[in-house]
Amino acid sequence: MAKIKKKKLPLVYQPVGLVLGLVSGALAGRAFRATWQAIRHEDTAPDPLDRDRGWAEILLAAALQGALFAVARSAADRTGAKAIERSTGVWPAKDKGGRSELPQP
Repeated sequence: MAKIKKKKLPLVYQPVGLVLGLVSGALAGRAFRATWQAIRHEDTAPDPLDRDRGWAEILLAAALQGALFAVARSAADRTGAKAIERSTGVWPAKDKGGRSELPQP
């Protein structure tokens, strides 16, 4: 019976992961806007095609945004996996492979 649960469990995790991904993306976007306002006192981040912005400003914004989204996604994935483990007793990925072991959409 446990083997059947392990095969079906990633399907259970997919909607949980999807919802957590959407929520974490929205939160990361808000965190980025707030951080950018604190750093540069501007409402919007620079567009890479804006001729009046320098390389340093464009790359700083991209690096900051990427880091915040990666942290938010990792926190959401870990939270979802822990919730699935608490409710089912099984970790949602096979062995130690992590995300690479989950079916991709």
